[in-house]
Amino acid sequence: MELTDKDKEEPSLAFGGQAVIEGVMIRSKKHTVICVRQPNGEILTKTEEIKSLSEKYRILKIPFLRGILALFETMYLGIKGLYFSANVSLEEEGEKIETKEMAIAFILAIALSIFLFSISPFFLATLLKFKGVVFNVVEGIIRISIFLLYLVVMTFIGEFRRVFQYHGAEHIAINTHEAGVELSVANAKDYSRLHPRCGTSFLFIVLLISILLFSLLPRQDFATRLSYRIILIPVISSISYEILKISDRYKNSTIMKILTIPGLGLQHLTTKKPDEDMIAVALKAVQEASKLSKKH
Repeated sequence: MELTDKDKEEPSLAFGGQAVIEGVMIRSKKHTVICVRQPNGEILTKTEEIKSLSEKYRILKIPFLRGILALFETMYLGIKGLYFSANVSLEEEGEKIETKEMAIAFILAIALSIFLFSISPFFLATLLKFKGVVFNVVEGIIRISIFLLYLVVMTFIGEFRRVFQYHGAEHIAINTHEAGVELSVANAKDYSRLHPRCGTSFLFIVLLISILLFSLLPRQDFATRLSYRIILIPVISSISYEILKISDRYKNSTIMKILTIPGLGLQHLTTKKPDEDMIAVALKAVQEASKLSKKH
């Protein structure tokens, strides 16, 4: 998943994306396009206009506020994409996931993420009885270790592995598009499944920013420090979003190339080599998003 940069001068290139079940969702400034491979082999396409709150309330375009908005909008659109693709995959079996079921699954997933990546590292670092900056560094190392272990485990689960393959196909399609060449499977094979604007890089930045921010906060009692780990999630995400935007703007500089290496390295876990059918689905989504962008 990439976070879309709404401020690029060339809207046609401002594409973000996300792998969904048996498909890819591409997001431009004004639309989302979801392409899913149906059980019968055909590609089903769904387009939807994005009505961002930042278009209605200009104040939400201010740096840092836009990061918080981008976080929630990306989550919302991502869940909608997963809901749609899951039901397409189940259609042949005559089954359907209800909205209520998806909402419960989403809430449980968020709760599990907070527990794994915010609460657990804090408790484990506390048990080790470190203090000050050392505590925050150790907590950060534990958080990164849990994150890496989580990704490794996911790669061994068949369903998730296919999603990772579609994630790779999404990156390949966007890289092909940004290179300005014809969007064909043959051309796309020449491009990488890694992308510096990926949400994986964003998550790695979040982990690093959390170490720095918690180190700067004044020492408090146990309960207050724990609550910071949850309450400040939107703030950390917003700062990370701005850093990701800067890294993309200066992506050709030597410094930025060095700084993005860890995030790109993580993508070897979150993306897998896709087959041609998967690449075709991703290219279809990018093509449709490009057509819609040119109309606006």
